[in-house]
Amino acid sequence: MIELFQFESCPFCAKVRRKLEELDVEYMAIPCHAGSKNRARLRELGGKEQVPFLVDTETGTKMYESDDIIAYLEEQYAS
Repeated sequence: MIELFQFESCPFCAKVRRKLEELDVEYMAIPCHAGSKNRARLRELGGKEQVPFLVDTETGTKMYESDDIIAYLEEQYAS
């Protein structure tokens, strides 16, 4: 399962969501608004409060940076 820590209005997050949809990859979008428990979990998992942040529970991969995430998705999930 892909978990995407994100903000709906973030253009970098939108870019990753588009790629996930293009590749037809199921994912869980996790909103990370200030003060939310999701933001605390984001910091716990990745070490900083930056989005987008991807967690691939199948491979154990955790990563920031939209371009890096997109490259990973293409490598792992493109047919």
